[in-house]
Amino acid sequence: MGSRKHIRAEKRKEIQQSRHNAILRNCPTSPRKMRLVADQIRGRAAVDALNILTHSPKEASGRLYKLLKSAISNWEKKNETKRFEEADLFVSEITVDSGRVLKRLRPAPQGRAYRVRKRSNHVTLVLDSRVDNQIES
Repeated sequence: MGSRKHIRAEKRKEIQQSRHNAILRNCPTSPRKMRLVADQIRGRAAVDALNILTHSPKEASGRLYKLLKSAISNWEKKNETKRFEEADLFVSEITVDSGRVLKRLRPAPQGRAYRVRKRSNHVTLVLDSRVDNQIES
């Protein structure tokens, strides 16, 4: 590997160390419904996002709440000496991608059948710390 590629790879690894993520795969909710809830917490502080998800009436908010708690737990695992309230964590990225689609048939009039697509999604949530970013700048 050339020296430029090696330096860039090392920088990417350092950045990846400061970011903490959690991934939810094959969640049985349509991606469109999940994105509505994901848009509410994108860019918010982790504590605020937890409050928003707690009080949201949508079903997808419960799944995202567990995912956010998992990402916070992953952060605590790497940073055992710090508290997450003092680290000023925020949701830097949250992406909702389409997962597998289960295809089912539903009886229709005159011997026909309609196809029902039961969609699922993959959610990737990335936490970042504002305190660490200010020190690096």
